[in-house]
Amino acid sequence: MTRRALALLVLCVAAPGSPAADAPITAVVTHPTGFNLKGADDAPQLLVTGIRADGRSIDLTGAAQYAVGDPKIVRVEPNGRVFPLANGSTEITVRVAGKALKVPVVAGKMETPLPINFANHVVPIFTKLNCSSGGCHGKIAGQNGFRLSLLGFDPPFDYENLLKEGRGRRVFPAAPDSSLLLTKAIGAVPHGGGKKMEKDSEEYKIVRRWIASGLPYGDKSDPTVTRISVFPESRVLDRKGRQQLAVHAHYSDGSVEDVTRRAQYESNDTDIATVTEAGLVSTLSITGQAAVMARFNGQVTVFRAAVPRAGAVAAFDFKEQTVVDRHTAKKWNELNIAPSELCSDEVFIRRLYLDLTGTLPEAEEVRAFVADKGAEKRGALVDRLLETPEYAYFFANKWADILRVKRRNQPNRAYGTFAFHTWIREAVTADKPYDDFVRDILCAIGDESKSPPTVWYKEVKTPEQFVDDVSQVFLGQRLACANCHHHPYEKWSQDDYWGVAAFFGRVGFKSVQTPGASPQNQQNQKQVLFVRSAGAVQNKRTGQTAPMKALDADPMTAASDEDPRQKFADWMVSPKNPFFAKTVANRYWAHFFGRGIVDPLDDMRVTNPPSNPELLDALTQTLVDNKYSLKALIRTICKSRTYQLSAEPNEFNTGDKQSFARYYPKRLQAEVLFDAVMKLTDSPTSFAGLPTDKFAPTRAIMLPDESFQSYFLDVTGRPQRISACECERVNEASLAMTLHLLNSQEIQDKIARAGGRADRLARDKRSDAEKVEELFLLATGAKPTKEKMDLALEHIAKHEKSKKTAYENVIWALLNSKAFLFNQ
Repeated sequence: MTRRALALLVLCVAAPGSPAADAPITAVVTHPTGFNLKGADDAPQLLVTGIRADGRSIDLTGAAQYAVGDPKIVRVEPNGRVFPLANGSTEITVRVAGKALKVPVVAGKMETPLPINFANHVVPIFTKLNCSSGGCHGKIAGQNGFRLSLLGFDPPFDYENLLKEGRGRRVFPAAPDSSLLLTKAIGAVPHGGGKKMEKDSEEYKIVRRWIASGLPYGDKSDPTVTRISVFPESRVLDRKGRQQLAVHAHYSDGSVEDVTRRAQYESNDTDIATVTEAGLVSTLSITGQAAVMARFNGQVTVFRAAVPRAGAVAAFDFKEQTVVDRHTAKKWNELNIAPSELCSDEVFIRRLYLDLTGTLPEAEEVRAFVADKGAEKRGALVDRLLETPEYAYFFANKWADILRVKRRNQPNRAYGTFAFHTWIREAVTADKPYDDFVRDILCAIGDESKSPPTVWYKEVKTPEQFVDDVSQVFLGQRLACANCHHHPYEKWSQDDYWGVAAFFGRVGFKSVQTPGASPQNQQNQKQVLFVRSAGAVQNKRTGQTAPMKALDADPMTAASDEDPRQKFADWMVSPKNPFFAKTVANRYWAHFFGRGIVDPLDDMRVTNPPSNPELLDALTQTLVDNKYSLKALIRTICKSRTYQLSAEPNEFNTGDKQSFARYYPKRLQAEVLFDAVMKLTDSPTSFAGLPTDKFAPTRAIMLPDESFQSYFLDVTGRPQRISACECERVNEASLAMTLHLLNSQEIQDKIARAGGRADRLARDKRSDAEKVEELFLLATGAKPTKEKMDLALEHIAKHEKSKKTAYENVIWALLNSKAFLFNQ
């Protein structure tokens, strides 16, 4: 049998409509229950909701029939939108599902058009029509000589460009319809962006009225939008279901305005749900969850849709082992899916070893664990592995990636990267409380010989880098784009960005010569971090000194003898902080499950909500209750029944990709795969530039920084620690990786090494069946099936005169199998 045949052998690893949809409608309600309309532009959305006998709410807005008591006062479109026509009072009768209810309406101020505010009424139109998007006039260079602020986040800038640039030709108050702003938008004259609106549209009428009114910007006393809300905030929808949304803007004077047709919408998963420009959400034929973002005037909110599996109820019996299981089971019930069965002991021990220690279990460890009949053996294994050196090294490597422990091929930085890596490893070993761990990094002072965390500041030297890394690593917020403009998918502004940067304003650096070294030898200089008595950061938007202000917090001050970073750290590690503990809880969940409850794991914005908010909150509370013990968090996750589910899908959860109803297999990361190959082939590898004493790292997971040359590690996705994002690490299989494992001289040399595993097995006096079983247990954590055993023994028998070659082939086939390359 050829190697290829062996590889193929080992690679083999093993809705009709929902009854609830027919539940009768027991009640019908409207939102709102009445209207008080002001002016001709006030055309709100009426929502009609049916309450089913099973407790579910369904949207009946498009199915209802509407009748107006006095049709001269208002009219109602079939989609539920209400338009005022004249001053007066009347009522709308809504009939649906055999029920009728009345909605009172008062319309006023129809005789005089209400004043237009440029920021509140005109700018949102540019955003809605994508004129101010990054692909059109909102990009940094503008488009064809005309530039708007990105997504309308800077109305004064937009106002100046519209009125004063282009020699004032864009707007023409004397003849509004002749304004280029309108003629291009309706396609009356050539426009690179194409036709954006109709001449009889509401958008056209508002912009025209603004121009005809003399281009007012608005008074300083005019109310501003402080937030927006969506109704409903969430809903369970059947497949092929629909839900009309209503979006409301809340102003600084306490007033509320319906902006459903002026808001911009976007679904984060168009395979599950789509949304129209009018805010009508439609679900498709896939079970899952989708979030629909609504954006208006720099504010964002989100509607969450859950689409359960169609068909009979997926009943399951799921014993709760930790708080995790309570919330995952609740989500599965909501989605009408059932979890997979528990994984086998063989699968669990390999999974846990790889997830906790980055190490393959020995064959004897697998046998002993399977033979153990104790009911608590899985939990006991979690506890034991958390106390191993491999756990500390593996998670130190994880944090070294995020904290950018990076030498940059500069020999003089080796001392610092080794010291910082050792500090991280010792913190992991001792289960240093996470809040103390972070504070020691943020507020580090001195040099690496006395304070190794100062090495972090060799990569974080500017206020901008401080904001970008701190926000992404410790707060789960990607604030980098708020450096130059308002965050397009969040509420964070440039003022928020520079408010955080201000805490870095007093940090200073200086180089100090190592005692006894030549002053001309820069290789022996150390960077010393200190805090000045004064210092500030300039807000790029205003050009003024930025006040110290944490996210959603009040401005702070620091005396000349205080370190402002300590003030920031106090705010950050507070149990009341909505970002800090939640971010690391999500990060660790993603480590064990392959994806975060919020995914991407460090992009925890309002418009990217968690797939299971209650679960994330419970993990966060677990961390806080246990005084920020990361080991306690790990125990809660790994001892859960949810973590111990099989990767094999069942008929209910085949399409699941968000609710963790089964374990999602993960390819072994670069260092773990490297070490696994070394272990399977029994071919230790040394890395140039490391100490040669007994304390020298002997495995890839133990390497302190990124500078050690290894084509294997590079081709399998090792990050270069250029950024603080875990996305820099590539864990997907690639053609280059596959070819390297199949054909490279490096792999062949390790398999064929004299004294290696193949060589020793060939000389081992045990039976070939025993030796093959041992290989399978080491490589895959499971004994071979009878078919695989027979084929392996047949192959070995054909090479009786060259057993070493036969075992080389078996090992080669195993290390190229999915069972070896993936954590199941």
